[in-house]
Amino acid sequence: MNTLADNPVIIEALRTPIGTTGGVFADQTTTDLAAPVLGELDARLPTGTGFGEVVLGNVRGPGGDPARVAALAAGIDPAVPALTLDRQCGSGMAAIEYAWHRCRSQPGVVAAGGVQAASTQPITLWPGRDGEPPSSFDRAPFAPPPWLDPDMGVMADRLAAELHISRERQDRYALRSHTRASTARDAGDFDAEIVPIARVRRDQRPRSGFTMARLARFPAAFRPGGTVTAANSCGINDAAAAVTMVDAATHAHLATPGLRVLAARTVGYDPDRFGLGLVPAVRAALDDAGLGLDQIDALEFNEAFAAQVLACADALDLDEHRLCPRGGAISLGHPWGASGAILLVRLFSRLVREGAGRYGLAAISIGGGQGSAVVVEAVHPRGN
Repeated sequence: MNTLADNPVIIEALRTPIGTTGGVFADQTTTDLAAPVLGELDARLPTGTGFGEVVLGNVRGPGGDPARVAALAAGIDPAVPALTLDRQCGSGMAAIEYAWHRCRSQPGVVAAGGVQAASTQPITLWPGRDGEPPSSFDRAPFAPPPWLDPDMGVMADRLAAELHISRERQDRYALRSHTRASTARDAGDFDAEIVPIARVRRDQRPRSGFTMARLARFPAAFRPGGTVTAANSCGINDAAAAVTMVDAATHAHLATPGLRVLAARTVGYDPDRFGLGLVPAVRAALDDAGLGLDQIDALEFNEAFAAQVLACADALDLDEHRLCPRGGAISLGHPWGASGAILLVRLFSRLVREGAGRYGLAAISIGGGQGSAVVVEAVHPRGN
């Protein structure tokens, strides 16, 4: 019978800087972003080990299995297979969940993460009908009728209204995210987890000059009279992130610290209120791990919108100040296919590189009514 100690372990975790769409990575493809991360993970593998598979999340990108193309560009052995997954903004975490199941079922080493190059994403068109010209493909449908399938911002605004999450509280959360991220960036706190791309070494988006007065001047972004604005929402971004995961038996022979993945769960939820999708996923993952939120030392939730992440914190009876102590997606950015993997990179830095606790939790809500959560435990060669 397997125990939690038999679960796979993340032994390395890296990411690119996060760029704003049309910004520092305006010309970078999924391969340009993901290959350097995979190559650096490959270079850091313990002697005598090699990847058995590469799996990356990507949302509506260039096609052609971006994970395979990036792995080949990184110089990884062509004999190593690769897979690209699309679970919308949960894709990067889905890749890590896939790696977890694979490492539980067979020994080996897997590179898992995600990539999004929104700046160079191909333009997609619906074919014209009855002599009409093609029309632009603005966004993918997340749910069919009779679901309302609201836009993400509209959904967040509705949650804020339903749950009485004020504009001031949203702005204060956004200000805290930017302050935390810009402070951490300027102090070099992210440096150890970043692989430079095209001479870019720092995250582009965090703003140190925001104040509550400045945030209050932003208009409602998604519906008249709403409280969700461009400033208390995430951005559209470019980045890649990935981890190296090994099965428990392999890790037992390696003198390296890491994060044991105690639980990885994805659940379905109401497609019209998908911003709350991480809530049941968190509960399920914590139940699998036999832990409570009060035992978690490091919490990283994807901040799609201040209203959305605050709604999730309230539903879990969780102090919002515990979330993302060095900023989250509102300040750092939300590169869809990579965001779930970035959360795990942040946990690796906090719990392994910095030794700031034992247990960590990462979670993300997903368009279409899903949520994913991963619970980890810091382990050391002479520890647990």
